[in-house]
Amino acid sequence: MSSTSSSSSSLDQKTKRAAAVRFVLVTVFLDVLGIGIAIPVLPALVGELSGNRELQAWWYGVLGASYGLMQFGCSPLLGALSDRFGRRTILLLSSAGLGCNYLISGLAGSLPVLLLGRMLGGATGASMSVASAYVADTTAPEERTRWLGLIGACFGMGFVFGPMIGGLLGSIDLRLPFFVASGLALMNTCYGFFVLPESLAPANRRPIKLSSLNPFAALFGLGGMKNMSGLVAVILFATLAQLILQSTWALYTSFRFGWGPRNTGLTLFLVGFVAVSIQGGLLTRLTSWFGETRLVLAGLCSGVIAFTLYGMATDGRVMYVVIVANFMAYAVAPTLQSIVSRSVPADRQGLTMGSLQAISSLMYVFAPLIGTTLLATTSHLPSDDIRVGGTFFLCACFQFVALMMAVRFFKQRSRSAEPQ
Repeated sequence: MSSTSSSSSSLDQKTKRAAAVRFVLVTVFLDVLGIGIAIPVLPALVGELSGNRELQAWWYGVLGASYGLMQFGCSPLLGALSDRFGRRTILLLSSAGLGCNYLISGLAGSLPVLLLGRMLGGATGASMSVASAYVADTTAPEERTRWLGLIGACFGMGFVFGPMIGGLLGSIDLRLPFFVASGLALMNTCYGFFVLPESLAPANRRPIKLSSLNPFAALFGLGGMKNMSGLVAVILFATLAQLILQSTWALYTSFRFGWGPRNTGLTLFLVGFVAVSIQGGLLTRLTSWFGETRLVLAGLCSGVIAFTLYGMATDGRVMYVVIVANFMAYAVAPTLQSIVSRSVPADRQGLTMGSLQAISSLMYVFAPLIGTTLLATTSHLPSDDIRVGGTFFLCACFQFVALMMAVRFFKQRSRSAEPQ
């Protein structure tokens, strides 16, 4: 009887643990889905509240930068709070906070209120590290990679489907996507309240140290990557170019082609689909065909051409063609990360990857400000004026700088590898 009871208890624990991990995966998916849902409609909502294109561009940049700043600053805070009070509490509060953010955005009658909602969303949307910690707490070491990989997959799928759903809903009513995202987040919070157990034992909790709350601490890890400084610069400029595009795409296509949420959502769905196809399925094959060095250089070169064509296009249909033709560019980021990872000692892997993530987080702050400032200065021009594409021409310049730095880095590495 005792053996049967023990076996039943063990099975019950595994079932509860599986349900809890599924909740975390759903939470990550819904968090990113909500972000994606808002992307195609947020520029139109800002335009409705601002009244003219120039103010629309300025406010859109402020909203994007404030979201990125709050996420950058609150990531270590949420991680530290989860180490002190447990993962469950922080995950549920984060999910509820996102629901409130979308509700505030949907109800916002002024730009300051919308800014408040975006800041709340940035602060509570920085829960990716907590979700990863929960999975690490509750899975066996041999299964951990698979489950962490599923978190990444849920993250990617949220960005694939979110913009498409947001675009379709936004074509019905501009505020409907925010209410749907809010409902999904709050329902998930209620579900998690009943099924999500705590994963961090009281004995493993630790007090909060002020040093752990410093969001710039991760950047200090770059100091130990002297042999990789050239490649870090490549990552910085390539990331900045990509994030300027992401943060201004919906607003730019609205100014240039008169697109609404539907067309914007469909193009962003296509971007996500191509990215997931390359990074999730074809990356290994592309690497074996081209080799890492040629793949990075070809991807960066493709990006320069694509950004230039985005800025020159006066027909929205061209954007769809360029998105697909630029498929090699989506192989650049994971390939560069792989090269960096193999170039540092095993005991510095976590610090190195955290440093690279810190670069991306900071670029999320600067990219919207740079891109929307350019859009604001050209907002009064006719849609077919070549200067309207200045934002993407700047992206092409940043990408070209990354390409030249990559060429230099790989040449130097090749020389250092030659026998003396």
